[in-house]
Amino acid sequence: MKAVLCKTLDGPASLVLEDIAEPSAGPGEVVIKVKAAALNFFDTLITRGKYQKKPSLPFSPSGEVAGVVEQIGEGVIGLQKDQRVAAYLAWGGAREKVVVAAEAVIPVPDNVSDEMASGVSVTYGTAIHGLKDRARLQANEWVAVTGASGGAGLAAIEIAKLLGARVIAVASSAEKLEICRQHGADVLVNYAEGDLKDALKAATDGNGVDVVYDCVGGDYAEPAVRALAWGGRFLVIGFAAGEIPKLPLNLLLLKGADAVGVFWGESVKRDPQGHRHNMTAVLNWVSEGKLVPHIHATYPLAETAKAISVLDRREAVGKVVLTV
Repeated sequence: MKAVLCKTLDGPASLVLEDIAEPSAGPGEVVIKVKAAALNFFDTLITRGKYQKKPSLPFSPSGEVAGVVEQIGEGVIGLQKDQRVAAYLAWGGAREKVVVAAEAVIPVPDNVSDEMASGVSVTYGTAIHGLKDRARLQANEWVAVTGASGGAGLAAIEIAKLLGARVIAVASSAEKLEICRQHGADVLVNYAEGDLKDALKAATDGNGVDVVYDCVGGDYAEPAVRALAWGGRFLVIGFAAGEIPKLPLNLLLLKGADAVGVFWGESVKRDPQGHRHNMTAVLNWVSEGKLVPHIHATYPLAETAKAISVLDRREAVGKVVLTV
C-alpha cells in the first residue's frame, strides 16, 4: 500500500511516497481504509522534530482520518466491515490503511462527507472538551476567545454558541473579526484598539467574562485573567504568541477563579469513552447542519508535502485535507 513517510526531520519538503506492507488488525483493533486524512499546524512541527511528541522514524504525518472499516480484530464488538468511521491517531494517517484501537473509532453519519469527518477531531474535539468538560460552561455565560480567527478559535466560538454561551471574539484585525462574526461571535474585540481587560469588562457591563479560551498566551494572558468574573475559568489552550506567560496567582485568589489546562490529546487516551461521547455529539451537529466545518483545500496523497506547506506559510483558512 502507499504511505507518505517522514524519514528525516527536514520538514515537509522531505516527505516521500512509498510502498509499505499492509497492516493487519490485532486484538481490540481495526484496520481503516483511509478516504480522507486531515492536516494540522503541528504537522509542520512534527516533520522537523519540533513537536512535543516525537515519533520514531519513519512515520507518516496526519493525525485525523476518516474512511471505512476493512478488517476487524479479535474481541472487537460494535463495529462492522465497510462501516464509515473517523479516528484520531496523533500521527500516521497519511497512508492508504491504518490500524486503530477500536475504542478510538467513531461512527460517521451517512450525510457527513469523509473530508469533513476527518477534520473535526482536533479543533472541535479540543473545543468541546475544554468548554464542556474542563470549564463546565453554562448557558448564557460569557466566553472570550483569544486568537479567535484561527482554526481552534473558530471552533471554540461555534461550540460555545451551541452550548448556549455568549461569545466575545478577540483577534488582531477587522478582517479576522468579520470571520469570527460570521461564525457566530456576539461581540468583537480588536487587540490593537485599547486595553484587553477594559474591552472585555466593557463588553460584559463591567461583570467580567466567565470563561477565557486562550489560544494565544504571551502578553495577552494576564489582562484576560484580570477580566475574569468571580468564579471565572481561564482555559490554557495554546501559545500562538510563542511565549508561555507567567500569571500572578493572587489574581486567581481574588477572583475565586481557576486556571485550567486543556490537554486534549492526553484526555483522549485517558478517557476514550468521554472522547467518543464528545465526538459523536460533534458529528451529529455536523449531520444536522449546526456545524459546518470549513475546508480550505483538498490534495491527493502524493501532494502531502505541498499541502503541509500551505499550513507552514499560514495560508489556510479552515482545514487542509488529503484525499486517498
